[in-house]
Amino acid sequence: MAGHVQDRWYKTESGSDGKTRRVKSERYGTGMRYRARYVGPDGNERSKSFPDRKKREADLWLAQTRADMERGQYVDPKAARTTFQEYALRWLASQTTDAVTQEGTERRLRLHVLPYIGSRPMGTFQPVHIREWLKRLEGTGLAASYIGIIYTDARAVLSAGVDDGFLVRNPCASRSVRQPTAHRERVVPWTAERLFAVRAGLPEPMRPVVDLGGGCGLRQGEILGLAVDAIDFETETLRVVAQVKVLRQGLIYAPPKGNKTRDVPLPAAVAAILKEHITAFPPTAVTLPWRTWDGPKATKLLLFTDGAGQTFRRSTFNQALWKPALATAGVIPAPLPGERPVSAPRDGMHALRHFYASVLLDAGENIKALSEYLGHADASITLRTYTHLMPSSPDRTRRAVDAVYQDPVQRSDGP
Repeated sequence: MAGHVQDRWYKTESGSDGKTRRVKSERYGTGMRYRARYVGPDGNERSKSFPDRKKREADLWLAQTRADMERGQYVDPKAARTTFQEYALRWLASQTTDAVTQEGTERRLRLHVLPYIGSRPMGTFQPVHIREWLKRLEGTGLAASYIGIIYTDARAVLSAGVDDGFLVRNPCASRSVRQPTAHRERVVPWTAERLFAVRAGLPEPMRPVVDLGGGCGLRQGEILGLAVDAIDFETETLRVVAQVKVLRQGLIYAPPKGNKTRDVPLPAAVAAILKEHITAFPPTAVTLPWRTWDGPKATKLLLFTDGAGQTFRRSTFNQALWKPALATAGVIPAPLPGERPVSAPRDGMHALRHFYASVLLDAGENIKALSEYLGHADASITLRTYTHLMPSSPDRTRRAVDAVYQDPVQRSDGP
């Protein structure tokens, strides 16, 4: 790195005798005296000015800059002055994730990150700024699990900023910054009695949604986006290839979560229910954009549509159909006239997937197969969520021995 410290209060002149000498410049006594100059990695000159009697500081700054370049830790001062908000918006625009994920990330940054640290220059971030921001988030009453997601978004922006040369290190990587963690509550699966009581509380055209969730493990968006051609009655297989997702502009079709399509065994009981449903309530053609709002149009013959022949928004389905069914089954209290139903986060349609998992584990299905049927990214997610539902070793021992003793032929000499 070429660099030097210029003394702007003096200049060098050649005399009539050909010798050079230092003389006072026209700037003498005014403004910053020293200017440390260097050429950056991009070939452009950078500089920083220092006042009178600060020549040593200018030399040290130049030496530090040279050392940062040699260690690969140099940050362009102009880039370091870029605010978190300015960089975050650029980062968002460069993401290649699906539209729904991008909208969620943008909303969390806009509401919970930018108002607190959006104006801070990227190069000035220290761990204390992250700790103070997290403390303020905790004071807002947000759930710890949601704060954890917000923190992950902010950390991703800062990590990309390090890669792009806007700051030297990610303050979130400091040992003094602790990622918010939420206590994972154990899943308590519904009983079969509750499942069928809720099913009975739904209008008849909607009742098979319970069978698809509790009998096949489908997510709510996958159920609402299930097309008739995804059901293969001959091979007894349900092909989960699409779901309905909500964008700010409206509804779209999209691949299942994580772009993970899958085949799920179709039990005979559920197949019979679906056949009856298709006969009684013929599927309706619904056209929606694919993947993004401006994506190509796709038309699917959906099993479940509203009175206008359109697919449901999850929020509409939950308020108009699901929660009334919960109230009818006694899961939640019935709302008073003019009141909205109470919140029921543990008894949303996701409870159907928990029921499905509990039934399969109780029947001895292995975690890997269950993970595939549920569409989890990997089996470790399934294991963390449902390990407490797996039969214990003593349980398996009792069942194995009991199976021997249940031989219909009575033996007088024991097993």
